[in-house]
Amino acid sequence: MVRIRVKHGRRQTGGADDGEELEFLYDCGTSSSIGQITKDITEIANFQLQIQQLSLQLLPRLSPLLHHHHPSSQVIGLHRALSEATSYASKEQVLHGKILSSIVLREHKRSIESEFAVNYKLLDFPEANLEPLLSDLELLHEDTVQLSWAGKVFVKGKLLRDYIGKNEKTKILLKLQAPVSHPACKSSTDEMDLPNELGPWILRLNYLKYQRHSPLNE
Repeated sequence: MVRIRVKHGRRQTGGADDGEELEFLYDCGTSSSIGQITKDITEIANFQLQIQQLSLQLLPRLSPLLHHHHPSSQVIGLHRALSEATSYASKEQVLHGKILSSIVLREHKRSIESEFAVNYKLLDFPEANLEPLLSDLELLHEDTVQLSWAGKVFVKGKLLRDYIGKNEKTKILLKLQAPVSHPACKSSTDEMDLPNELGPWILRLNYLKYQRHSPLNE
């Protein structure tokens, strides 16, 4: 299987960047379609962003309740759901060589939603709806994402092997960049012709080497 290491940043409303970079591992075969790879990594990246955001928003509110002499089982349940989701979605999984699954990430998010519905009043929220906590995230959109490597745009109708060959031991570093909003940024896209306003997210693939045992963090 081809191992893809995906790095992506987190941007807030208004374009202010918090400077934090997330990452995860994704495996696929060289016969995988570019369209399917794009769909998968977009979904995983968005779930990783959402789980991190929910953890940052909810854990500080939970802390005082957990330090009571007898915290309720409901509060403990929400804390467990958040902790397990955060641990699974952590960028530290890259160091352990563990890939992320959109299916598992989705289940973790659902678990958080279920536990939050029981505890939202204790946390002083007006309703059992987590979406307001995610409103400042700029998530990726599959239909505007492009993949590029070595100055070439990956066409969704093609296969990964059309660009990197058939070696299943290939390791690839993939970088998600923020939307292009200024013409001066155009040079970083290898002269790709992008829209002037909020161009598509660019996933820049840096081919590492055809090596069976090259370290992922080189």
